[in-house]
Order: sequence, then C-alpha cells, then structure tokens
Amino acid sequence: MIERRIGSEVSALLAQSPAVVLTGPRQVGKTTLALEIAAGRPATYLDLESAPDRARLAEPELYFADHTEELLVLDEIQRLPNLFEALRGAIDRGRREGRGSGRFLLLGSASLDLLAQSGESLAGRVAFAELAPLDVTEVGADRLDRLWVRGGFPESFLAAGEEASLRWRRDFIRTYLERDIPQLGPRIPAETLRRLWTMLAHNQGGLLNAANIARGLGVSSTTVGHYLDLMVDLLLVRRLPPRLANAGKRAVRSPKVYVRDSGLVGALLGIADKEALLGHPVLGASWEGLVIENLIGIAGERAEASFYRTAGGAEVHLVLRWADGAEWAVEVKCSLAPKLERGLRSALADIEPEHSFLAYPGAERYRLGAGIEAIGLADLCRELASRGGRSSSGI
Repeated sequence: MIERRIGSEVSALLAQSPAVVLTGPRQVGKTTLALEIAAGRPATYLDLESAPDRARLAEPELYFADHTEELLVLDEIQRLPNLFEALRGAIDRGRREGRGSGRFLLLGSASLDLLAQSGESLAGRVAFAELAPLDVTEVGADRLDRLWVRGGFPESFLAAGEEASLRWRRDFIRTYLERDIPQLGPRIPAETLRRLWTMLAHNQGGLLNAANIARGLGVSSTTVGHYLDLMVDLLLVRRLPPRLANAGKRAVRSPKVYVRDSGLVGALLGIADKEALLGHPVLGASWEGLVIENLIGIAGERAEASFYRTAGGAEVHLVLRWADGAEWAVEVKCSLAPKLERGLRSALADIEPEHSFLAYPGAERYRLGAGIEAIGLADLCRELASRGGRSSSGI
C-alpha cells in the first residue's frame, strides 16, 4: 500500500467543511483513499454506478436524514447530478443543528459538469481536492524509473511486470474512449479522440497549434478546442499557459500541451519499457512532462504554473509564481551531464527568479553556474515542499 500525500489534506478539509469533492481521473485511487479515511469514523459508502446503491437514494432527503451521524461517501457523484440540490438542503439543516463539518465526501471524475453543478448548488458549503496519479514523493526516488515508464496510476505502477502494466494502460485508454467519455455529453467518435490523444503524445510538451491538429483529424479548429477542453477537464491533458514577457520582449502566446501521465504517453506510442523509451524520439519530452507534473502537484494551489519562451529562443520549461510574488524557474533536461545553454541564461535574466534549477535524471546536486543548480527530481520536490507547497511523504 502506498500512502497518498493528499490523504491528510482531505481529512483536514473534512474537519472544516461539511462536504469535500475529491476529483481525479478514473482508477487513480479515489475510492481506496476515501475508504481509508472512512475507516476511522462511522461512515457509509455508496457507489452510484451500482443500481442497488442508486436505488437507496430514490428519496435522498430521507436517506440523508437517517445518516446524520455518519460520513457519507458518494462515489461517481456525477452519475446523479440532481443530487446536489438535496445535498445543499441536508448541509444547511445540519449546520442549524450543529453539524457543520465532515458530512459528505463526494468522489467523481473531474468533468466540467461535476464542478459546475457542485459550484452552483453547494457554493460556500464544499471544498475541493484533486487526487493526481502517484508522484516521486509517494513511490520513492529508488522507483523513479518505474514511475517514468509505467506512469502514476496505481494498478499500472504496481503491475507484476512491464507487459501487464502496458496492457492495463491500453485497456484504460480504451475504456475512457468507448465508455467513460461518451457518458459525459454528445457522442464523440472514439477513433477521432484516440487519434487526437496520440497526436498530443507525439507532440508532448509542444506548443498548441489547433489548426494543424484539425487538418490531421479532418475536423474544425473549434472542434479540436472542444475535444481538448474535455481532455483537460478529465485531468488527462494539461494546458500550460505562457508567462508574459517583460517589456520589449516578444513572448510566445500559445499554451504548451502535455499528456499528464508519462505511462499513458508510452501506451499511446507503443513504448513497452525503458529500453524502448530510451530509443524513442519522445524521450526528452516524456521526462519533461513527468518532471512538470510532479512539481505542479507538489506546489499545489499555492503557486501559479507557466512556461517562458520568447521569439528569440530564450526559454524556461516551468515557472512557478508563489503567492508572495516570488518566482522559481525550472529547466528540464534528460541528460546525466546537463549544460547551461545560452537560451536559458537569457530567460533567467528576463525573469530574475528567486531560485533557478535544472531538473535532470541524476541524483547528485551541484551548481551549474551563478544562481542555478542541477538537481534530481526527488530533491527538487522536497525543495518545493519546504517552500510552502503540499507536504511530501514516503511509502
């Protein structure tokens, strides 16, 4: 069992708020984490994909009234969007009766519908937390290569071997395309969405060019935008925005796009193991995506993430802007002997960050030049945690 860092955060939110919405892609471990939290208190778990459990909520007001002294864990809450109105009434009644926290833990895929419904109906009554795939602080630095190749979905990461892990990820992709995504709205051709997902994996970390993607798929740029919005809402794809340039600089304005899980990148491109990854053109971009996802996850909501690139070639892969206005710059290189290049020097001179790092696959930490260090991913995650992001934990 791998301890999830966000577990203590969810427990703390339940102590403060009557309802907590825990979002994340399917199979990321939301149910397992919720059951662990529920095990320490009186609780009832309902799976809303189960017809018998949905039937128990035929009269939700009555059911909630019968379970006022328990934590109700409602899994796949997006399956019953009309439930939010009843939840609002139950929360308000509980507050009047002195039960103002720890009433409901709501789990669901991070769809736009789910967030909009809960945001409107439960405004001021709900807290949000996101469970992402496993990161290096949860699995340990000694298993970083496995995390890189297999990705952070627990069943993929913990599979008996590389073949079993790849098979799980391929089944995961197929299930999303053929079952989960069609449930969220108008029918989207599964093959078209698969091609889009694969194109994004080939162009991992590239600037978004909706017109080029549209030509490749044979659809309009507007349609590409809708499809991409859906993938972002499901926490499967990240759009990293550009940081505005200083006066006198021409900055790139298009976002960069990443398939968020490195294991899914491999599955989409047919990469079975590290040996195959080392010989694939996506190697550097795959490492870049892994680093960026881990760092953004550790920093949490306390830092705003972006990248910096100018028309002149100055670039930093990740800029984290903290609440106090300070910025950290992180360049990513998939080399055991990284070098400080001219474009990075120029970008750092433009940004003037509080700290600058170059994240590479090695373990040694050393100075590359004035104001910048080469550092391993695990050590950099610890640095972020000490700066005021989410705390990290081991296994």
